[in-house]
Amino acid sequence: MAAKELIEIKFRLADGSDIGPNKYMPNTRVDTLKEKIIAQWPKDKDYGPKTINDVKLINAGRILENNKTLGESRLPVAEVPGGVITMHVVVRPPMNDKSSDKLQDDSLKKGSCGCTIL
Repeated sequence: MAAKELIEIKFRLADGSDIGPNKYMPNTRVDTLKEKIIAQWPKDKDYGPKTINDVKLINAGRILENNKTLGESRLPVAEVPGGVITMHVVVRPPMNDKSSDKLQDDSLKKGSCGCTIL
């Protein structure tokens, strides 16, 4: 396969650091990219994804679907020939432990407000 067919991607983490860049085949699936991100996740970070479902990849404002390939997910308008594509990585925050979930469930049963203000 010709080198010009490879897609060069780096993954930008929330703190501004990057994983990569690395080159991938157009038929590489998004879920495979997520597995590579988890495997290469910096060890010095306090947070980190555990499964591919904890990771969202965003390219040019679009969330990429796990079952699609890079070729299917590409936006040629957003790419510069020979350039590196930057995909943003969003990690789902860790879920609360069971005891705090139980407290929240109990408070909802007592008729209190369940609203969250962000």
